[in-house]
This record gives sequence, C-alpha cells and structure tokens, in this order.
Amino acid sequence: MVFRKESHALGVLLAFTANVYAQEAPMQLPTVEVIVKQLDEARNGILTETGSSIYRIDQADIEEMPLGNNTTFNQVLLQAPGVAQDQFGQLHIRGDHADLQYRINGVIIPESISFFGQTLDTRFFSDVNLLTGALPAEYGDRTAGIVDIHTKSGTLNPGGSVSLLAGSYNTINPTFEYGGTKGRLDYYFTGQFMHNDLGIDSPTPGKNPLHDTTDQEKGFGYLSYLLDNQSRVTLMFGSSVNNFQIPDNPNQTPNFPLDGISYFPNLPSSNLNETQREVTDYSVLAYQGKVGTDTNYQVSLFSRYSQVQFNPDLLGDLIYNGIASSVYNSNVNNGFQGDASYRLNDAHTVRYGFSASEEHAITDNNSLVFMTDTNGNQLPGGPAQIIDNNAKNGNLLSVYLQDEWLISKDLTFNYGLRADHLNAYVDAGQISPRLGLVYKSSPDTTWHLGYARYFTPPATELVAPKDLSLFQNTTNAPEVNESSSVKPERDHYFDAGVSHVVLPGWTVGLDGYYKYAKDLLDLGQFGTALVFAPFNYATGRVYGVEFTNTYRDGPFGAYLNMALSHAEATQIESAQYNFGQDELDYIATHWVNLDHDQRVSASSGVSYLWEQTTLSADAIFGSGLRAGFANTEQTPAYTSVNLGISRGFNVSGLGQLNGRIALINVFDRVYEIRTGTGIGVGAPSYGERRALYVGLSKQF
Repeated sequence: MVFRKESHALGVLLAFTANVYAQEAPMQLPTVEVIVKQLDEARNGILTETGSSIYRIDQADIEEMPLGNNTTFNQVLLQAPGVAQDQFGQLHIRGDHADLQYRINGVIIPESISFFGQTLDTRFFSDVNLLTGALPAEYGDRTAGIVDIHTKSGTLNPGGSVSLLAGSYNTINPTFEYGGTKGRLDYYFTGQFMHNDLGIDSPTPGKNPLHDTTDQEKGFGYLSYLLDNQSRVTLMFGSSVNNFQIPDNPNQTPNFPLDGISYFPNLPSSNLNETQREVTDYSVLAYQGKVGTDTNYQVSLFSRYSQVQFNPDLLGDLIYNGIASSVYNSNVNNGFQGDASYRLNDAHTVRYGFSASEEHAITDNNSLVFMTDTNGNQLPGGPAQIIDNNAKNGNLLSVYLQDEWLISKDLTFNYGLRADHLNAYVDAGQISPRLGLVYKSSPDTTWHLGYARYFTPPATELVAPKDLSLFQNTTNAPEVNESSSVKPERDHYFDAGVSHVVLPGWTVGLDGYYKYAKDLLDLGQFGTALVFAPFNYATGRVYGVEFTNTYRDGPFGAYLNMALSHAEATQIESAQYNFGQDELDYIATHWVNLDHDQRVSASSGVSYLWEQTTLSADAIFGSGLRAGFANTEQTPAYTSVNLGISRGFNVSGLGQLNGRIALINVFDRVYEIRTGTGIGVGAPSYGERRALYVGLSKQF
C-alpha cells in the first residue's frame, strides 16, 4: 500500500474492487457470515478490557437518540459517564483535556489537529466502547479514554440507505450508505454532506450567530477479503473536509490605528471575515490470522494526514488584535501496529504487541503586526510582515506484554508491562506496569480494581515552536520571553469500581479514580486561530467518582449517569510565553483548577418503542467550567434537554420510509460554555439554542 500525504485514492480502490468482483468465484453466504463473525470475535478478543471501566454504545443506542445516526460523535460520547463538554466540540473525560485514542477495528487512528471538525461519522459504527480508568498494557499514548470502534460490514449489514436531514440554521444534510458481499469480498461505504449556519459555537447568546456557515464532507470505506477460513485482509479509508466561517462578536472596540486607511475605525467587528479549513484523511491496511486454535493476531499499516488552514481578516484582525496571522498546520503520521493473543492454557492468556509511528509536522505562520517602541506603544506606519515557519519529525515506539490469569472462575488478574519511547521535541521514554483485578462476588455483582503507570507524549501536530525574537518590539511581543519544551506527562493512576444487577435489565455502577501527574499536559487556545497548543504544569492531581444507572425492558430503555470530578495543578513549566507574568507567578505558588475542571456532570436518556414509533429524550447537565484570572471563577451551571420521535410508514410507490423529528434544547436555555477568560481560553461561546430538525430515510 502506498502512504500518501492526502489519501484520495478512491478510484484505484474501486478499480481493485471491480477486478475482484470479476475474478472471484461465488461462496455460500452462510459460510461467509459464520467466518466473518468468528474472525470479528477473534479480532476483538486480541485486546483485553480487564480492570478498566467500560461504557458500551451500539448502533441501536445511537438510533434511539433524538437525532438518531445524524448525532455527531462528540454528542454521542457526551452521554457517557464522566464526560464534560467544552467549546468547539471538545470533550473532557475524567478531568483530562482531550487525550483520547481512537481505534477502528483494533487499529490506532492518530488524532487530527483540530477539535471542532468532527472527523468520524457515527453512521458506520456497529458499536463503540469507551474504556477509561486503569487500562491494560496494550493501551498507551492517549489514555484518558480509549474510543474502540467496531465498523459495520457488508456481510453483517447488507443493503443500503439514503437519508436527508433539514431544519434550523439552514441545515441540509444528505447521506448514503451501502454494503454487501461478492464471493469472499465484503464491502461497505458511507458518505455525507452537511451545510448549516451554526458551524462553531456562537460567541453571543442570540439565536442567529453572525458569519457562522459551515460546509462539511465525510466519507468512509471498508473492503475485506477472506483469504481462507482463518485469515483476511482488510482495507479501511476515510476522509473529512470541513470549511468554517469564524463567527463574529459584534460591538468590539478597535485597539490599533491603521495609518492610511480612511475608514478606520469604521470597520465593525460584526463584519470580519475569518475562515478555517480542516482536512483529515486516514487509511488502514490490516491482515488478520490465526495459528491453530490458540493464537490470534492482527498486523496493520496505518496512515493519517491532517491539515488546518486559518485565514484571517487582514484589516480587521490588525485593528482589533494588533496581529493578522495566516496559520497553516499539517501533519503526516504513518505507522505499523501488531497485536497477538496466545491461550497458554485454561488459566492463562498471554497478549503482546507493538506499535511504531513516524510523523512529520509543519507549522507555518505568516503574520502582519505593528512595530512598537521599548514601552510597547505603537509606532506610526503600516504593518510589518513576520514569517515564522517550522518543521519537525517525530517517532514513537511502543511494546507491551501481559498475562490474563484466571485465578478462579470468579477472579481474574491481568498484569503486564508497557515500554514507550518518544523522539520529537524531546527525547524521553518509560517502562509502565499495569495491574487489573476483576472479582465476581455473586452472579449479579462484579468488582474491579486497577493501577496503571502512564506515559503521555504531547501531540506533535499541536506543538508550534515560536521564535520569540521575531516578535520583539511588535504588537505581538510576548510579555514573558521563555519557551521551555513541552514534555510528556507521567502518571500514577488508581481506579476501583463495582457494578450490580439490581433486577433483570437494571444495572447500577459506582467507580472512583485518582491520578497523580508529573508534567501534567493541558491545552490552550492562545492565538486568533482556533488551533490549540499544549503546555505542562509541573504537578497535577485529578480525582473523582462516577455513578451509572441503566435499565432495559423490551421496548423501554433509560439511563442516568452522574460524575463528580476535581482537577488541579501548579506551576507552568513549558510554553511560558503564552502567559502573562502575573498569572505565571500566581500559578507557581498556588494549586489552580484546570480550565476544563467541571465539578458535576450528568447525562440521562429515555426511549420507548410503540409499534413503529420511537419516542426518545436525552439531557445533559454541567455545573460549569472555569473562567477568570488563573481559573479562579466559574461559568454558570446549565441543563439542556432534547426530544425526538421517529416512525416507519409506507408510501405508495416508495415503500417503507422512516421519518424523524428532533427538538434540540427544548426549553431554549441560554447557557454559556465559555466566557472567553481563563487559562488558555481564547473566545466566549454559547450552547445551541432551540432548534428543530426533520429527517427522512429510505432503506433498500
């Protein structure tokens, strides 16, 4: 397989598919279906979940949400316990900022550069598991949560569908999906286009944000070929191209005169024209096989290209911010991954594997600024151009070995070691022990206890070195002329929990965790571009407790998740130029709340199927993120409730159709996610106001 900067190789792939179609002899479908299910089970069994906290969501759960499979992925994950929402589609799990690892059918997909462009479409998910807590040794790099996605396939999901969603904010969202088999070839494709006028959270509380249109395209393809009854080769590929207008915040005051331009200061902030374009392409080539009855393995090549281009409003950004920066970030990440399991005997299953990746990151900044005197006062004359471009190669190598020991039929102990080595902006590594214990004290009660040592590298694609000397005596000169390298985070993580089946269909759970971190990583938006940059606190601690409550009885289902969390840290020790001196001094002598620290988060949902009609509702609650100087303040608490109804019906000449109506933020609550203040918070943002969406879909 050829690894490219941009993987737009659909024509080649389709040609390959057509050739296989023409040459392959037919194979009995039941045999294929049985083999595919067996291989899926074997692949999923290579990785273990022992000792971690697990939240499972399948396609039926997504369909029961008010927006069904039009629900964006971040909104799906927001219904899981311990997940707090932030602006631009960001999520915080158990007090971490991002730090999520995405896997598709067991293969790592490196994260993209930006947060508010949703790369993955929930439509191609068969099911998704969110793993948190003390993770087994095969999981590393990103450890706040493992998002383990299993895809649909043509064998198990034959046929197709087309759909259209339309509604508030001029939303138009057509989609398609189609899958099937041809002999030993399994194929599945999906794609969508979305246009609306609420691409990014509005910086104002009104219903109609200014200059906030987005156009987004997403696609995913899956091709799998059975070589024999015990092996297959799989190709997966996807692409996301998102274009955003940056919403305007009206009635702002210009700060920097622009000599020679007659209409200054008559350029209102409501007329600025900033835009951002995001592109993410990814592909995976995997070979899965078995050796005898005891060994299963999968080896994979993966590739991801990610790009963000921020285009400023040259005049507007200059007079309001003193700088207009055209920002281009790109990152190519190619890697190799192998995982295997070996059933040594009835009591021991050994799992082992490795991953190796190489990435090339580019950060280009072309800025216009004003010159200043030694006191920081703007000098007469027009803007000056400053070009600050950087490129960096990075490598990450990881290996692991672990044993799942069935001590008795009720007690399982999983123990192992993981080794990671990073060579990028810093050279560092760590050997990390992992311990997980699961005890079933009764048929209805299961306990788990775990410890994990974590090593979390900074995201190379987000690190943007800055030559501070270039901006001296300009309106973008930093107050602090210090820029220590961003380092990996190193953690001690403890987790314990219990789940209990109260009645058939009704399960409750309680889980507690504590993390002690050295060089704790956080992210902040420090410039005008909506791109985040990592930095370290010297020491951090995060702890909390989660309560889960789920019930399912035939056509009725309900859940309630609640979480208490506290995340704090002290002393900034990298990328100091992003901060003011007074804030650095305060954080150096105080434990401060992390900007994403939300003490109470909750989610709930209910659904009921009556004949061909599904009624559903879900809600989220947040006690508010941090704000103000050194995060000493807090945004107000909020609750948002959504309702949905879907029904199947027959139309003469068209056959069976499915209609859906969804009402978002039913009570039209005005809630502020961010005030625009706080450590690394660059802009205010509000949640979506009341919105109505209508959808229609047809299966074939």
